[in-house]
Amino acid sequence: MSKSNFKKIYHSFIHTFPILFLFFLAFTGFDLSFHLFENNYSFNFMYVVIFYWVLKKPERLGYGLIFLTGIINDVVQNFPIGISSINYLLLCAIAAFIRARTLMPSLLYDWVFFLIAILIVTSVNFSVLTIVFEYPIKYGILMFSSFLTFLIYPALSKLFDTITLIDLREENAK
Repeated sequence: MSKSNFKKIYHSFIHTFPILFLFFLAFTGFDLSFHLFENNYSFNFMYVVIFYWVLKKPERLGYGLIFLTGIINDVVQNFPIGISSINYLLLCAIAAFIRARTLMPSLLYDWVFFLIAILIVTSVNFSVLTIVFEYPIKYGILMFSSFLTFLIYPALSKLFDTITLIDLREENAK
């Protein structure tokens, strides 16, 4: 392969990174979880990826792809079909609303709004699971996991900002 082909593959990978990463997370069911005091705590990377990319670069992730990712995630995680899709689309709606109302975007504002968004989404998610499907839930673990997801947002946001800058540099180099 020539250097030009590698550059095209690299550019295509960087440009489609959000979609590839989202589907990777959905198909593998990957979440960084750990056990502490006989309880399982985890980060929800899907929420961070969806919120960031819909907020900053909505043209990268389509709502149809996010819905499909939710269906795949439900199958992998053994949830009732459609629960994750509803959560992800609700998160998209909140991020799109914030994007439309924000005049001066900053990491601090995004971070605070992300906390509000994940609290709304997890409340709706687990309300539906407990009321409709009688799914057993430990609310302390739920809140702690949401808080951990909130804490990793700035680090992943900086990483995604770097990927966005690399993509912009590749587009401007053409």
